[in-house]
Amino acid sequence: MSMDVRTAPSPAFVLEEDKLLANLRHIAQIQEASGARVILALKAFAMWRMFPTVAQYLSGATASSLHEAKLIHEEMGMKAHTYSPAYLPEEFDAILGHSSHITFNSLNQLALYGQRAQAAGVSVGLRVNPHFSDVATDLYNPASPTGRLGESSANIGELPQWVEGLHCHTLCESAAATTAGLIEAFERRFSGYLPRLKWVNFGGGHLMTREGYEANVLIEAILAFRNRHPHLEVILEPGSAIAWQTGVLVSRVLDITDNGGVKTAIADISFTAHMPDTLEMPYRPRLFAVDAVGRINPGSADPLPGLPAFRIGGVSCLAGDYMTEYSFEVPLSIGDRLVFEDMIHYTMVKTTTFNGVRLPSICLWRSEGQLEIVRHFGYDDFKSRLS
Repeated sequence: MSMDVRTAPSPAFVLEEDKLLANLRHIAQIQEASGARVILALKAFAMWRMFPTVAQYLSGATASSLHEAKLIHEEMGMKAHTYSPAYLPEEFDAILGHSSHITFNSLNQLALYGQRAQAAGVSVGLRVNPHFSDVATDLYNPASPTGRLGESSANIGELPQWVEGLHCHTLCESAAATTAGLIEAFERRFSGYLPRLKWVNFGGGHLMTREGYEANVLIEAILAFRNRHPHLEVILEPGSAIAWQTGVLVSRVLDITDNGGVKTAIADISFTAHMPDTLEMPYRPRLFAVDAVGRINPGSADPLPGLPAFRIGGVSCLAGDYMTEYSFEVPLSIGDRLVFEDMIHYTMVKTTTFNGVRLPSICLWRSEGQLEIVRHFGYDDFKSRLS
């Protein structure tokens, strides 16, 4: 990477501005070529310091709560496309004030709140389940026939005239061909409703900034859909794609233990508090080490015979707060920096203060080559969440 990670506080998320801008420009080109509106999903990237930059390239943002909708309205200067599995009655009027579009998860919620939204001038939609997905991990698969997210076509019947859109979200870091399959499945089940609607939202999971992603396939699929339904606005709300491969989580080795022949490098991060997806998905993040003089020590998630191997332990007291052995070219030492790659999307927004573990600082590596500490967290951030 271009930056010297030794200049960052530890632990810290470090977003590289150049890489974010490259992603945004690429997505803007897809948006222009396809005619779809691409909006940011805050569930994946909510670093609001960068919202004005995002707004220069994308067409808005999507929220799943009052807090997200308010943040979009305040910091991006536009109203949110809002969806929630269920709305809190005491928050609903405030949500309407921060939303341009609102999607209901069920016919019950639509009946309860839909006309209030329509009367407030907010475009009303219903989430539907096309029963199509390539997501293998159940925790991240929203398209189960028995799932709670969206209505199946068999449930709907006649839609109220004031419903203007349908919304489906079934993908997760998926390829363009899978989006084409989703569009086909959606039309097969819901085409009867399309002639009188104004918009269709095909949700997130379109990993259009991943190397090898066939953007032409996505563009062709959307253009073909728009040719069949020229009156419909098409919306996409990718999450990971915006901040994909744009930054790292920097940590440092605090101690090295040796028990039962297994060496563990204990770092000032926590997998359960700072990187929960590594335990929930699960997946093994890529990482490398940097020593005190700046030498890079590559790490291999698939340990290589003959190389020194270290389990990476978190700083919380959860017994399973660790990753099994990585191998390194040279042994790790106390004080080394451990740099976890691709940690800006989803990871940053999922952090907790479990065990009182300090939240990682948030930093920005500017295009000009300067490190900016955007936010540092301390005791007050921990205390203010409790009572």
